[in-house]
Amino acid sequence: MEKTLLINAHPDYTNHDHHSIQLLDYFLEQLQNKFPHAETTTLNLYGEDIPQITESTYATYRKKIDGTPLSTVETDQFERSAFLLRQFKHHHRIVIAAPLLNFNISARLKDYIDNIMVARSVFRYTASGSEGLMTDNYRVLYLQSSGSIYTNNDRYAPLEFSNFYLKALFENIMGFDHYFIARSQGTDLQDANQAAIIKRASQEINTILPQLYQNN
Repeated sequence: MEKTLLINAHPDYTNHDHHSIQLLDYFLEQLQNKFPHAETTTLNLYGEDIPQITESTYATYRKKIDGTPLSTVETDQFERSAFLLRQFKHHHRIVIAAPLLNFNISARLKDYIDNIMVARSVFRYTASGSEGLMTDNYRVLYLQSSGSIYTNNDRYAPLEFSNFYLKALFENIMGFDHYFIARSQGTDLQDANQAAIIKRASQEINTILPQLYQNN
């Protein structure tokens, strides 16, 4: 069975009261029930060293391309990024649990993506445009929590950038076979029924799970 990388992108990643983490807990419980031999790796982004694109790291990448020797610190940074990329590619199922923050993904999730979006590794440039290289039955599930609702086709729907962004990266750029999303939304609304919200999101996960792990 394909290995699964569980990416917890919540800043308060040890607090299981958060909706996105509850969805991740539920997903893992259902995965273990239905596929007891499934192999998973958990990556808590806010508890890990995730290199950022800074003046220093940018210079390191340029030196590596030019063949210039790296310092010990630069070598450590480069090797950490290379490890995150290898880990990502080693898992054919990716599950990202994250809250919607100011209509988009968290800063640490963006930092992580900057480490894995490497040309000639997960995609390549061609004369007709970019071409995804992650085409060997890779699939991703985005478990999203949000205080408001973004699926009512109202003025807020086009502002939910995280889903558009991740779907474009995984499907259009990297070439993943399938992209799924399960939402726990409307959690901060005045009349929000928290139990009902979690139940709907759990039902979405139950529907997606067999599709996530089917072989074709």
